Amino acid sequence: MMRWMFLLAALLLTAACDTGGLLSTSEMDPHDQARINSFVEVIQKVEPVAETECVAFGLAHNCNFQIQVDTNPEEPPNAFQSLDRKDRPVITFTMTLIETTQNNDELAFVLAHETSHHILGHLARQAKNAEAGAQILGQMATLDGANPVTIARARQIGAELGARSFSKEYELEADHLGTIIAYEAGFDPLKGAAYFDRLPDPGDQFLGSHPPNAARKKIVLQTMRDIRAAVASGQPITLGTLAGAGG
Repeated sequence: MMRWMFLLAALLLTAACDTGGLLSTSEMDPHDQARINSFVEVIQKVEPVAETECVAFGLAHNCNFQIQVDTNPEEPPNAFQSLDRKDRPVITFTMTLIETTQNNDELAFVLAHETSHHILGHLARQAKNAEAGAQILGQMATLDGANPVTIARARQIGAELGARSFSKEYELEADHLGTIIAYEAGFDPLKGAAYFDRLPDPGDQFLGSHPPNAARKKIVLQTMRDIRAAVASGQPITLGTLAGAGG
């Protein structure tokens, strides 16, 4: 059975967080408990920065992140962003992903990346793209005289194609802003991006969901160069200077 641990409740001791739903970790393996403790330390530093950036961007009406861990050992390493029924942003990490990270810089980079998806409004943009794709292929099937079943299938395919149409760009945007957030939170994004070295490289696939790992590391490196240049010139690392540069 899938078990959920809502880490932003009592663990983070923040007034904006819920107090219910926290599961006991007394039965956890000591190694897993240590990794969770490290993750909580990362959350305490990254989450406030992410909320600040979220408010600054102004694209999301709810910037109160809820961060949770799926402790099911059968789930593959993964982290993703979603919304709950009240449109609160939820960031989910599988325990298996936490176990594959080698340091807090990697944890921080992944967390900053996922919060960036919400900050940049990627779910809403993806849904809009999906609806546009569904309408286009649905209309084409209708004009071609297709039956209702075929039209419905065309709409489904169109939605899938539309949702993937800008997914690579969204990933690079999240890497860009995630680099800034991780840096502002006190972590080293270059060390964090080393996590890409252990991921299977998706390559440059047509309609693939993720860009090549090399492209992602390039974005991180360029963003860090921009950050260092801004710091050297005495410019603040803000939404107006760097955060808007990634598209």
